[in-house]
Formats: sequence, structure tokens, C-alpha cells
Amino acid sequence: MSHVSSSPALTSLAEDLWQERAAAHHRRVDRYALPYLARRSSNQKHPVEDFLFTYYTQKPGQLSRWHPGTGVILTGDSATERLGWKFYREADEAERAAAGVSGRGPAVVLDQEKFAEQRREALDFAAIILGRTEARPAQFGCFGLHEWAMVYKQEANAVRHEYLQLRLGSSGTDEVVEGNRIRCTHFDAYRFYTPQATGLNELTPTRENQRDLEQPGCLHANMDLYKWAYKLSPALPSELVMDCFELSWRIRAMDMRASPYDLADWGYPPIQIETAAGKADYVTQQRGFSAESAVLRGRLRDVVNTIPR
Repeated sequence: MSHVSSSPALTSLAEDLWQERAAAHHRRVDRYALPYLARRSSNQKHPVEDFLFTYYTQKPGQLSRWHPGTGVILTGDSATERLGWKFYREADEAERAAAGVSGRGPAVVLDQEKFAEQRREALDFAAIILGRTEARPAQFGCFGLHEWAMVYKQEANAVRHEYLQLRLGSSGTDEVVEGNRIRCTHFDAYRFYTPQATGLNELTPTRENQRDLEQPGCLHANMDLYKWAYKLSPALPSELVMDCFELSWRIRAMDMRASPYDLADWGYPPIQIETAAGKADYVTQQRGFSAESAVLRGRLRDVVNTIPR
């Protein structure tokens, strides 16, 4: 795939300004990462709040690194540290002039050409999945049943979260699965179904048809905005990555509240999707997350489209 777009205008950040933004980013990450690291060091688990650090491949240390994104020159002595970071280099004379950087002090910028060359496949796939998902109509009738399908007939299968109890028990959970239409569009949810549940899904998501099925009402597709954001780092500003992270965090909480697990003692009261009121609550929240995700998806696409390749 080839995409040609004009590069963003160059700007510069003085050392005190970008150091302030970096510190604010570290504080934002610490709110989520420090409790996770403390649990990990004491061999404890959390079924909701560990997920973004254990399922996705971005580690807390990587997330904590602040990046300004493309088209931003960082000045000051502290910027030289980034010359040892992947995809950073010294700004050339033309770039200094374009960004209004005077003097001969340190000036460091993201090497956009090298990033585009080495991450071309990720850029191309992100452009496809973001664009095609955005173009499809959102579906709001799944009611989070993918989590229920993951423990369907659980007596014959290992429960995914072995330290959790099923809120309705095994037979009650099976009745919910059997009494509802299941039409999951997301492969990374569908692939965890129990063998007995796969045939109950009206679709057969695969990695190959992922780009043709994902739609903007899906909680997991919207959680995955965080995945696309960190895969495009450091070309994205870290503030955008964290916006996607925090949205994904809140979606995960809602996803697990609607799951078959009893999480009340963990501070997550259930959304009882086996009832009409619970279904209505689920759809209301799902629509809200879909609207928020549309904004972030557009911001991600804007960055992808500014990187020539």
C-alpha cells in the first residue's frame, strides 16, 4: 500500500516545556502502572485492572516513556538522551530553521523517514483497520456475550479466570448463552470461545477476515485503539496513546461487569445482561464508548495519514 501525504509543520519545544509534559505523562501512567507492578511483585492478580498490561504487549516502562510525536523538535541538554532511543536523531539545519530553533544547542527530532521505513507494515495495516472499521455501521446487540461464550459448558473446559466464580453458576451461564443470539465480530474475542460455543456464533471471525468484520460498536475493537496507538509509537504523541489507554481501561471495566463472573467483591457490580434492564444499560454504555472511540479513531488516522510511505 502506498500513501502520500504532506508532513506536519515543524515546531519546537523548549526544555522546560517538554520536561513538564513528560512529567505529567509519567504521573498519568503511574496511576495505573504502579498498582499493577505492586500486585505483580506480590504475586497477586486483578481480573480487571491487570488486563491492559498482561494481554497487550506494551509494558509499563515502555508506556511511561513520553514522546512528542512527529514534527516536534525537542531542545535543551536533556534532549540528547533521546539520541540513544530508537527513531530519534539530531535535527538538521533546515529543520531547525523551519521550527525557529536558533543557536547551536541540542535539538532532537523523530526520524520520520526511518520510522516509516521500518514500521511500514504496521502503518499500512493500521490505516486499513482504522479506516474500514470507521466506515461500517456500528452494531449494538451483542450484549457482551463473547465473555459468556468463553466459559460455556465450563464443566468440560477450564475456566479462563480460575480464581473467579460464575455469578449464575455453570448451568445458569449456559442458559444465557443458549437463550441469546451471539454474533461476535471480533476475532480476538472469538478465539477464546470454548469448543462447544464456536458453532453458536453466527459469524466466523478469523485473522484473515478481521479487516472485513470489525465494526465501531464492538467493545474489543474500541479497546484495540490502544494497541494501534502504541504500535505507532513514538510517532504518536504520548498524550494520545494515554487517551486510548484510559478509554480501553474503562471499556475493560464495563466488559467485565457484563461478564458471567461475580466481581462485586472486586468493586465491579454486575450489568445483568440476562435481563431486559441489563441489556438496555449495556447498549447505552456501548453507544457512549462507540462515540468516544470514533473521536480517537479519527485522531489516530490523522497521524497515520501525515506519515509519507
